[in-house]
Amino acid sequence: MTERQRRTFSSEFKMEAASLVLDQEYSIPEAALSMNVGETALRRWVEQLRLERGGTTPMSKALTPEQQKIQELEARISRLKREKSMSRPKIS
Repeated sequence: MTERQRRTFSSEFKMEAASLVLDQEYSIPEAALSMNVGETALRRWVEQLRLERGGTTPMSKALTPEQQKIQELEARISRLKREKSMSRPKIS
């Protein structure tokens, strides 16, 4: 029995596939067939893109450039906070 390799897709690809459903009125099965991806994965991407367009920052890697920038800035803030807390002198 051969082990099946899990495919990975870029954020741009996911957004393009989800856009077929949200912007070009493809059905999920039509878009999945057109992009050669599974319907379940496409449903997740469509829902994620719908939420991101509504302003919700996802827990997973963002699809839209705006949400990607928000995630990048949030990570930077967290890193700076950690660095700041580690550089404080201890008061005895």
